[in-house]
Amino acid sequence: MAHSHSHTASHLPEDKNSRRLLWAFIITAGFMVVETIGGIISGSLALLADAGHMLTDSAALLFALLAVHFSRRPPNARHTFGWLRLTTLAAFVNAIALVLITILIVWEAIQRFYHPQPIAGATMMIIAVAGLVANILSFWILHRGSEEKNLNVRAAALHVMGDLLGSVGAIAAAVVIMMTGWTPIDPILSVLVSCLVLRSAWSLLKESVNELLEGAPRSMDVPALKRELRREIPEVRDVHHVHVWLVGEKPLMTLHVQVVPPHDHDALLERIQHFLEHHYQIEHATIQMEYQPCSGPECHLNVTTTGHAHHHHH
Repeated sequence: MAHSHSHTASHLPEDKNSRRLLWAFIITAGFMVVETIGGIISGSLALLADAGHMLTDSAALLFALLAVHFSRRPPNARHTFGWLRLTTLAAFVNAIALVLITILIVWEAIQRFYHPQPIAGATMMIIAVAGLVANILSFWILHRGSEEKNLNVRAAALHVMGDLLGSVGAIAAAVVIMMTGWTPIDPILSVLVSCLVLRSAWSLLKESVNELLEGAPRSMDVPALKRELRREIPEVRDVHHVHVWLVGEKPLMTLHVQVVPPHDHDALLERIQHFLEHHYQIEHATIQMEYQPCSGPECHLNVTTTGHAHHHHH
């Protein structure tokens, strides 16, 4: 049995990403507070809904920042994987809170259809434009880091890009109110923005639940991985007992590999590790090499190439 776990030699890219994420978080969280206060003062539900959307962005930026920070903390005897899953737990709690916020905003919007409230269009416009500028600035800061292909930075940039729509919606509502005085446009657009919040929250909830339940990455096709491993490395006859899960967005894997008895055990092991790392970005893998065929129903956890499902008994 062998174990592979590689580490990045330099933290310079992470330092750059930390600075970008920190500045974007400060800007987004700051204007979230401004929009909340502005929404209360102006009476605009659309501004409050957009503030809720900026809350999702602030949370995404904070989780990305925490992931960079906690990934540097070494594991210890009690926390053998470090503290990476703390961000997943925080994401789960945040997603639940966002769903509740969305329900409250939609409920308030329904009430305003029956009981319209006065709205200060000029104040609403000023706050909405400031929010749009803040989102553009945050996106520019994050986009500068896209060349490093960092998953956290790219995901955070997508969140901020989505929030631009909320700011544009609030501006559109302010224009309509200032020109026509038709206030129902405010709750209508607040519901549309709430749908954006709910979409982000639901995606965050699914991802966090999948990781907390030790689910495999949604982008990973385990049967395809087994086929490709056999095709790329002729000495590999069979792959079974495959377990793959996530800890803080880092995929981990254990697997049994039946191989032709090699002349150089370490060289073959290194080829398998190289395949997992470069084809599936799995840097942490525990590989058990076997020379005899595996028999019995417990040998196939995943669906095989023939499409038949087998079960793994513990």
